[in-house]
Amino acid sequence: MVAQGAKAKSSGRPAPLPEPPERPHLAAAGAAPAAVPLLAGVRVAVLNFREPSQTVAGGAEEYAWRVSAYLVGQGASVSFLTSRERYQARAESRDGIRLRRMGGKYLVYLLVPLWLLLHRRRFDVVVDCMNGIPFFSPVVARRRTRVICVVHHVHDRQFYAFFPRWLARIGCFIEGPVARLLYRRCTTVTVSESSRHELRERLRWLAPIEVVPNGSPTARPVASEPVPGDPAVVYLGRLVGHKRVERVVELAADLAPGRPGLHVHVVGRGPEHERLAERAGRPDVAGRVHLHGFLPEAEKNAVLSRARLNVTASEFEGWGLTVIEAAALGVPTVAYDVAGLRDSVRHGVTGWLVRDGERLADVVDHALRELDDPLTRARMARACRRWAGEFTWGKTGAAMTGLVAGELGRLPVRPAARPPDDRREQEA
Repeated sequence: MVAQGAKAKSSGRPAPLPEPPERPHLAAAGAAPAAVPLLAGVRVAVLNFREPSQTVAGGAEEYAWRVSAYLVGQGASVSFLTSRERYQARAESRDGIRLRRMGGKYLVYLLVPLWLLLHRRRFDVVVDCMNGIPFFSPVVARRRTRVICVVHHVHDRQFYAFFPRWLARIGCFIEGPVARLLYRRCTTVTVSESSRHELRERLRWLAPIEVVPNGSPTARPVASEPVPGDPAVVYLGRLVGHKRVERVVELAADLAPGRPGLHVHVVGRGPEHERLAERAGRPDVAGRVHLHGFLPEAEKNAVLSRARLNVTASEFEGWGLTVIEAAALGVPTVAYDVAGLRDSVRHGVTGWLVRDGERLADVVDHALRELDDPLTRARMARACRRWAGEFTWGKTGAAMTGLVAGELGRLPVRPAARPPDDRREQEA
């Protein structure tokens, strides 16, 4: 599966309320080994817009599923409530998780809360993944049920990019004032420090916020024939409008005068495929843009590891899973300096950020000129691999386990050590 995944400017809103104190980081607590699973008998409902086997699933779905599987491994019983694509079963079990699919991409936001209301006594914890629109679980769950809200990034500008103005305003109102009050007593999880900042600054979020980053699969390069291009540039991810993949495709034309051998490889699937294929067939880029579609893991890694540079043109990300996938194979990334991506790309170390006033093509050209030097290329490859090694799904799952256990009061309490004088008195 191809993994997925707003500029931090002033929104013109009143100054945010003072931040409540953040809770201490919980990754270590969840990771502590125990004879009895930490979440044995705990019943969890995970609410997410999509699930990983769906055609346009991305990083948010990977995150929700990996966390669910880890919670199962810690003894929890997990039901994953999501939308349903045509021909998908309404219910099935996979990886120890009970999947329940209902409604399309809009009706899901009505049917999932209704189902939860009817089965509210079944769950101790609800993990409500808010993809711009919440599932309103604090309203329909039992009062004693703990609700954890997961927000990958703020969607406000994204609403205006894809909906009529009147509908975008409704979306912003629900994501902002409505959700802010609805989840004010629910611990919130986000995946990067800049996303936490945007929640505070742009949405004036009231609840405590924990940062639990994405993990990354162990990516191993695969022996293969070199991919076309001198150099080769790759895009990895979903082919959807807000990823702006056309900007990456245009690099083949924009950089052609100075780099006639440059080829662009696009790995992924989605509704933008036909439009991109039409652009790739035009004379100015014909033969130098390659749309690979969905690739199995080994083939995807073969293309990615042979590329000189990974480029993502999205302006709406909570983190950017594909950035870390590329880094694990020693491939640096060029991305926009927006929330999430400014955390996953370390400017000048594991890649380059496109700042305000800069053009994507200019920054990519600068990056490729630096990478022409073999010593720079080797240094950045080492830095990328080290950086990617910091993120694992085990760490992500452990942090979420600790958070769930803390909400239920299940964190193990270590007895305080006696002062040295007290120990001597006991021994005497």
